[in-house]
This record gives sequence, C-alpha cells and structure tokens, in this order.
Amino acid sequence: MTMDVRIQTHPFDAAQLAGELQRRTAGQAGAIVHFLGMVRDYSPDQASRSLYLEHYPGMCEREIRQLCQQAHARWDILDSLVVHRVGELPLTEPIVFVGVASRHRGMAFRACEFLIDALKTRAPFWKRETLDDGRAFWVAQRQSDAEKTAQWGLEPIHHGALGTANNDAENDEPA
Repeated sequence: MTMDVRIQTHPFDAAQLAGELQRRTAGQAGAIVHFLGMVRDYSPDQASRSLYLEHYPGMCEREIRQLCQQAHARWDILDSLVVHRVGELPLTEPIVFVGVASRHRGMAFRACEFLIDALKTRAPFWKRETLDDGRAFWVAQRQSDAEKTAQWGLEPIHHGALGTANNDAENDEPA
C-alpha cells in the first residue's frame, strides 16, 4: 500500500501529479482517478479576490493519512496521493488534488469520492474569503458536506459552525 500526503503553499501541476501516480504504480494500475478542487467565489453578493486557507500542522496530515488508510482498507487501490495547499490563494488557483490508482476504475472512483468527501469535513482546515473591496469573512462548513461524510459511515468533525457561508464580511473571526 502506497500513499502520499502533502500540505504546501506553492502551486502544483495536476497532470504532473497524475503522472507521478502512474509511474509509482509501474503498470499495475488500470485506472487513475483524480479530483482537482479550485478556488471559487463563495460570496453570493460581491466578487471575491482570494481564499486564505489555514490548517492545523501535524494534525491535518495525520487525519488525511488516516483517511487514505481507510480508503485502502475499503477498496482494492494501489496508491493514493493527496496534495492540499494552504495560505493565500487567488481566485481560480488549484487548492486540492486527490488521486487514486487501482486495477479497476470502480474502486478508483469510489475511493477518490470517499477521500474528497471525508477531507472536506474531517481535515482541520479553515477558509477565509477576501472580497474585492478587501473585506474578509470565514467560510463555514456546509451541512451538505457533513451529510456526504456521514453517508460513508464517518462522523464529520466540525471545525467551526455548520451552515452556509458566513457572509457578514465585518466579522473576521472563524465561524
């Protein structure tokens, strides 16, 4: 079982990461599935400038590794790679890459979906959106993400309040 978890500030190349999975599985994989998450505009009322991601170092990597171990235990996968960025990220920048290699596509699809669903509510990340006018607010975990995690038999960990985005841009405290 091979897995790799990276938390980093610098950009990544999704094609390069998918190629890395392909090389690491040395012709054993029949499928490589990956998910690429991008910075998007969270605020419904005003354009966003950036998203700042903060994490709990050490605990974050440990939680993601545990999720990867669970994915390897649930499905017959050969390798997994999770790369998550932190720091200030401008609109349209990649945030997260989740890649899974398996002998069969069904296993790779399910494991990849499990990892991104669980990552959204289990890994200790916090997001602060900055609007074009400079105002900022913390983005709360969505109930729909918690429900997706629960469908996998996992209890979501609530890093701040559940609900929709906290659009009170005057509030710069975590939700």
